[in-house]
Amino acid sequence: QVQLVESGGGLVQAGGSLRLSCAASGRTLSNYGMGWFRQVPGKEREWVATISRSGSSRYYADSVKGRFTISRDNAKTTGYLQMNLLKPEDTAVYYCAATYSTGTSGSDGRLYPYWGQGTQVTVSS
Repeated sequence: QVQLVESGGGLVQAGGSLRLSCAASGRTLSNYGMGWFRQVPGKEREWVATISRSGSSRYYADSVKGRFTISRDNAKTTGYLQMNLLKPEDTAVYYCAATYSTGTSGSDGRLYPYWGQGTQVTVSS
């Protein structure tokens, strides 16, 4: 199995940027598609973005399209989520996840057997 650890969260003002990282260990990262999700206490988990095993396909939720960019470096076994033009409504705990699934947008969290512990992102107005 693969272990995932997120980092890079923090407090930022609206309009600012953050880059989240997801470090993978245990198995070759290129075997997995990667996704980012977020969750606010008391609300359902929300899918944010997905990137395919090779990085050639990327999918985004409408709420972040044009502001967030998902990427990966399989040589470094790390995935990234660059978040620009942040808004207060982006405040959440962000999780990275790994999936064997291919050929879909990866928006269903049930496709992901491996999850990180999460990193808090807080955007102040």
